[in-house]
Amino acid sequence: MAVQFIQRPERWAIPFSEEMNDKIVDELLTIVPFSELDPANFRGKVTPRGILKNDCRVTEFEPGEIIVRRGDWGSSAFFIISGRLKAVLESSEDSDCSILAKQKPEKKSLFQLIAQLWSNATEHEVRDVETYVGSSEIKKQGHGRQTKIYLQDFGAVLDEYQTATFEPGQFFGELSALGRTSRQATVFAEEKSKLVEIRWQGLRDLMRGDKSIKKHIDATFRNRAKWFLHNTPIFSHLDNDRLAKLVEATEFQTYGQYDWAGSFKRLANRNDDNKPNFDLEPLVANQGDHPNGVIIVRSGLGRLTRKYENSQKTIGYLGPGQVFGMDEIVAGWKSGSPCPLKYSLRAIGIMTVVVIATPVVEELLLQDSRGRAHTDKVQKTSHFQRLNTDLVEFFVDKRIINGTATMLIDVDRCTRCDDCVQACASTHNNNPRFLRSGPIQNNLMVAGACMHCNDPVCMIECPTGAIHREVRDGAVIINDQTCIGCSACANNCPYGAIRMVEIRDQNGQYIRDKETHFPIVKATKCDLCFDQLGGPACQRACPHGALVRMDMTDVESLANWIKE
Repeated sequence: MAVQFIQRPERWAIPFSEEMNDKIVDELLTIVPFSELDPANFRGKVTPRGILKNDCRVTEFEPGEIIVRRGDWGSSAFFIISGRLKAVLESSEDSDCSILAKQKPEKKSLFQLIAQLWSNATEHEVRDVETYVGSSEIKKQGHGRQTKIYLQDFGAVLDEYQTATFEPGQFFGELSALGRTSRQATVFAEEKSKLVEIRWQGLRDLMRGDKSIKKHIDATFRNRAKWFLHNTPIFSHLDNDRLAKLVEATEFQTYGQYDWAGSFKRLANRNDDNKPNFDLEPLVANQGDHPNGVIIVRSGLGRLTRKYENSQKTIGYLGPGQVFGMDEIVAGWKSGSPCPLKYSLRAIGIMTVVVIATPVVEELLLQDSRGRAHTDKVQKTSHFQRLNTDLVEFFVDKRIINGTATMLIDVDRCTRCDDCVQACASTHNNNPRFLRSGPIQNNLMVAGACMHCNDPVCMIECPTGAIHREVRDGAVIINDQTCIGCSACANNCPYGAIRMVEIRDQNGQYIRDKETHFPIVKATKCDLCFDQLGGPACQRACPHGALVRMDMTDVESLANWIKE
């Protein structure tokens, strides 16, 4: 049987755009902030020119064309070369607006789902070699031909929604890309515009090599503080004058590092009775101090602790959109004397926050009845009062709270029938994507399956962007065509949820590298059955209700399931 050989992909084997050339790169290098980049600050092959040529693409948009949509998951940032853009500042109530409706991901048909029962391969990790070679479309997969959505009723959008304007020289989408969070607004072209789109890996490398880019991005955020604060429920009632005053008292802070996978993995795998190592969790606010301001989490996760004898006891955590310090500020304002913070707040990994000074909060929120009413809209802290202390420490210290689809198994209900594993195999070409084993606390097991984390550190070092978020629902999936088998995602995943596998052709033969003749390796993991009509097959197949895919930020649902 003939052995199949292909070229092993490398860092820039598949550039972001095949249309990028030296002439376009030369033009970009004349524009601030790219013109300020010093090549001497970069090492190896990853140079400013290489990043612009391989991790960027230049795209033009006509008036009314949508560039990004609120709630979608993206892995790129944008820089405006020319033109003017509008960002629709829609609230959560507006998110179902039909004019900005999101496309549903392609699902398998009922016939395709049934066919999986008899069409799956008999060998492990079988691939169609033709999907890797001989197709011009494959070179674009993962980036694709950019689909542009046009707003026909252009004036209606401008009239119906509040908007913010983006001008040439500004970045946008950078925090969503670097923080691996969903887009915060829908952005469309108000006039003919020319943009540079940068894969987050390229933006990361630019920020590593030259601090001017990071300063430029931080300055851009501060310029947009009014927009961010208006979309925070407790400030949404403020008029433009008071909102401007609020912006003046606002500070944007970042705790931790963008590339924190190494410390995260050491934290999760340490063998010291799971005692928290707070040296690796930057202190944001300390229990007992007077609150200098309200802290709003922009991205990331924070640990809430309370002093208990000579140690700290974890009592909950904060996620994006949640607020810290408001209760104490309100209590202090009512009593006429400062009220100290009841808890300490520490950053788990990287966390970005917005801090608004206490005097301004008191003036704009607490001195009138409308402001006091809006403080009731504060998103409640994720406390674990209904769970026992051991389970809380287990969830937080193992970073299981990072999961949006953590696989939990009640070992008392589980009969080891393996229906979950068989269902997973049936939906993935006879290759199960999880292990029915993992750490256990009390009667709960956290199975070895991808948790589709709030902050997926597996994406941090992927050189091609092969591991990314599914656009609509945010499931973390792997593009098999652009995966180069470097193992960065598997090495960074603290939970061991990503496996590296040697792939075979339809005849069971290993597909090999043309140069080294070694088998080609790809990364595989749970994809949350994103192409299946019914969602995760593992959960649907469990006959005893022993298995659940749980969003760990939904503490109420978690507590109810545990108590069932």
